[in-house]
Amino acid sequence: MSLKNVVRSVVAAMILLCGLAMGRAQTQAPVQAPSPYGANVSLENAKKVAAPALAEAEKNHWNMAVAIVDTSGNLVYYEKMDNTQLGSANVAIDKARCAALFKRPTKAFQDTLAAGGDGLRVLTLKGVVAVEGGIPLVMDGKIVGAIGVSGAASSQDAQCAKAGADVLK
Repeated sequence: MSLKNVVRSVVAAMILLCGLAMGRAQTQAPVQAPSPYGANVSLENAKKVAAPALAEAEKNHWNMAVAIVDTSGNLVYYEKMDNTQLGSANVAIDKARCAALFKRPTKAFQDTLAAGGDGLRVLTLKGVVAVEGGIPLVMDGKIVGAIGVSGAASSQDAQCAKAGADVLK
């Protein structure tokens, strides 16, 4: 894909997201602007984020895959517990990328899609994972990356992701 086409796709996605946000603003409280990007999460901090997410999974006897990405969605750290379903490996990475690139938890897309109507447009956005379990990582008010967790029910994935994301706050 040429750079020109990539730019067009990104602009189209941004316009669509703005339209979705404006449509939701008419029926809900105003949408808060996402945090700006900061420096990328370090490997050391990525490991610190993953540890409590994995501990939460272990405590609840859930087999999980945990991925930490930087602000561009590049993988910084990944760990998969024994006996985790194989499909969760890629899903965890995809959830983290989505949360980092779109500056919001993947649950926001899940909720938008569940609302139906104009929310169904989310299905056309490349890279969107409309399932809980991806959360941006914020340090000093800036997004430094994201965590993605997969392996159990999406609400359980989100519970583990939150345990990890809360370490940096």
